[in-house]
Amino acid sequence: MLTLYELGGLDGRRYSQFSWRTTLALAHKGLTAKAVKVRVSDKAAIAFSKQDRVPILVDRETVVSDSWKIAEYLEDDYISSPSLFGGNTGRGLTRFVNAFVDRQLIPKLAPLIMRDVVEIVDAQDATHLRKQIEAAFRNSLEDLAADRENEIAGFRRALDPARATLRAQAFLGGAAATYADYILFSLFQWARIVSAFDPLERTDAMVAWRERMLDLHGGLARKEPSRAERDGGAR
Repeated sequence: MLTLYELGGLDGRRYSQFSWRTTLALAHKGLTAKAVKVRVSDKAAIAFSKQDRVPILVDRETVVSDSWKIAEYLEDDYISSPSLFGGNTGRGLTRFVNAFVDRQLIPKLAPLIMRDVVEIVDAQDATHLRKQIEAAFRNSLEDLAADRENEIAGFRRALDPARATLRAQAFLGGAAATYADYILFSLFQWARIVSAFDPLERTDAMVAWRERMLDLHGGLARKEPSRAERDGGAR
């Protein structure tokens, strides 16, 4: 039995983008895991992992934390299942995608919608997240989000390499999705769940790719209700 520890918000929302990378990687491998939702402020619940962040995958006696390390574990220990990377060369290139999303894209998008995140978690988690993000960006969540209609332009420009790639092929991995796609998509899945603000313009070429990602693995990601759906479509 595989067990995946992930963040849980109000009404059971699965809002951790890094956990979504693992959820989609498991589906890619044809594996299922029991989901255990934890609060972001409840470090005692995951103390067994000897660190303080999710996702955490428990496979029998093995405990693996960090979405990238989990992906490598699944690739190396479940060799007979479909490859997440497409070989060692693909693994190396996917490591670059992982760093690009984490270091270039997340810092551009996260401050714009973190104000919405604190609305979908309980009061203790909201306080924890507010303190963490406001310290990191040295500004209030409200001020960070105040001009997001204009600030989002920088995030959209940063997507140009991915956008150019997806004009030429269906997925970052080529004809089929690979872990590189799950990494990038996790950011949009996170945004979709936590905020009714869409980081993509409706005419963006990446919208079609996002729809394909939502449909993968029997619509696994699409089955998680979006913030817009929960709020009745308000933007």
